[in-house]
Amino acid sequence: MIIVHELGHFLLAKKFGVLVEEFGIGLPPKIFSRKKGETTYSVNALPIGGFVKILGENREEETEMKNAVSQERIFYNLKIWKRFLIISGGVAMNFILGWFLVSLIFAVGIPKAVIITQVMSDGPAEKIGIKANDKVIGFSDVNEFVGFIDQHRGEVVSLRIERGKEELIFEITPRKNPPKNEGALGVALVEAGQERLGILKSVWEGLKTSAEIFSIIFIAIFNLLKMAILGKASLEGIAGPVGIVKITNQASQMGLVYLIQLLALISINLAAINIFPFPALDGGRLLFLIIEKITGKPLPKRFEQYVNAVGFAFLILLMALVTIKDIRRLF
Repeated sequence: MIIVHELGHFLLAKKFGVLVEEFGIGLPPKIFSRKKGETTYSVNALPIGGFVKILGENREEETEMKNAVSQERIFYNLKIWKRFLIISGGVAMNFILGWFLVSLIFAVGIPKAVIITQVMSDGPAEKIGIKANDKVIGFSDVNEFVGFIDQHRGEVVSLRIERGKEELIFEITPRKNPPKNEGALGVALVEAGQERLGILKSVWEGLKTSAEIFSIIFIAIFNLLKMAILGKASLEGIAGPVGIVKITNQASQMGLVYLIQLLALISINLAAINIFPFPALDGGRLLFLIIEKITGKPLPKRFEQYVNAVGFAFLILLMALVTIKDIRRLF
């Protein structure tokens, strides 16, 4: 998804004639590279994304290439609207990919199903081995399933469970008087599924849904930063690279459609995060361009460098904390 993001910057930079020095998959150290035309394409050792090195993107960086090409091929010499589009290209690519995947889900449809999202500690479900992400076979409506369980409290019932490619049968006795907010089985449930739509309607519904997801994530990021400033932030709803691997594995076990659904969500997440007006993110750089447009001159190099360094340090700290939390959850 990050490579798709960087591809957006790359394509628009090429479109406007800017010299792209390198397109890298992964982060250095470099494993191998090949130069095609004027751009070096590299594969790097750290498989956590990618990067595009555009000539003149960092104003403070001095390279020999700046004197070897015409001035109009240097990023900071472009008109503001062109720089704005190049910086926005990554966000646009992530949103478009998310939109395409969401539209695909609407077009192919998802069979209705009842999914177990959480298993309470010491409940009947946990004791017999039912797990989160198990799919209950024979029920397509949560209310129907809950009604069936309520009718058989205190009695032994058989549940058919789909787990990955396996079908399992569990004998379970729903509790007559369960603890508050746990239910008779001690599970949390969600109703999954999507009716199949026509192509044009799928594209339209995909756009609306993607825009809604984008706005929800953007507001959530704003609230997270606000709570962080107030010292009340919680990382419970956030997953880093380790957590994403775990979630992706769970989604793949549920089926290809659910994996596509998750990939769409991740792509739209990246779009919302990167457009946020925070230093070191694309949104922060766009904010600097807006200020340049209003004032008629760019912000001082030293100021941009300092603000971006502080923003980058904050993001690295946040990633470290989230990764530690994700690793703890594994154990």
